[in-house]
Amino acid sequence: MDAPATCWRPPRPAQPGPINELFRPGVRVTDGYHPEMTVVEPCRVGTLRVPSGLLAVSGPDADEGEGPCITVPVPPGAYVLDEARVRYSYHCEWRDREVTTTTRTAVRLLVGETPAATWEMALGPDDDLRLFIEEQTAGFDTDGATGCFADAGAWEPLVALFERGLIQGEPDLDGYEGIDDGSLFMQRTWDEASGGELMAFATTGDGTYPVWVGRCDAGEVVSVVVLVEGMPELLPERDGTTADA
Repeated sequence: MDAPATCWRPPRPAQPGPINELFRPGVRVTDGYHPEMTVVEPCRVGTLRVPSGLLAVSGPDADEGEGPCITVPVPPGAYVLDEARVRYSYHCEWRDREVTTTTRTAVRLLVGETPAATWEMALGPDDDLRLFIEEQTAGFDTDGATGCFADAGAWEPLVALFERGLIQGEPDLDGYEGIDDGSLFMQRTWDEASGGELMAFATTGDGTYPVWVGRCDAGEVVSVVVLVEGMPELLPERDGTTADA
């Protein structure tokens, strides 16, 4: 039996929202600014090798020698990276007509094919949910609107290559390449010694971005997601039901 609304309850940290639906084509959502957006097929970007079995999700630009902000244990292997996308129409004042465009809402490392049954916010080493205030988030910080998925076992050499290639602009740098495929992913680095890789992606700005870990019914990690925008709100389906019904 639910307690009366007037009863005190402890503060709840931020909740994940319907993350699965962002990767389900045909689902209708709104971001509060565009009244209707339709989820389209996720865009596969590539793969990420994590031979150490420890995934890092962090801002590579904010590293101060303390290691990645978030780590998630996964089986050693290579995993698919993809992006959630939505399509919507709006009136373009510059063209003076209605136009249709597609934008990215989230990036995902797909560990398994089973859909996530539950989602949890990944925590850093100093995070304690018992001390969180209402709707508080934990995650990685970025001062350069950039996040990354990486092999935590090769974190230092991978970030060093990222800095040398992007920030210092070293030409013909082994272990570094820019990505120009229209996706949110911008740079890839790889460590020859370990085989670990880093894939950096653009966020919509500076700040803190929570990392959501999806688990199957058996409790195993099946996906790790970062929302690059806020969590959209689900709209009713054409028959009046909701997408997560």
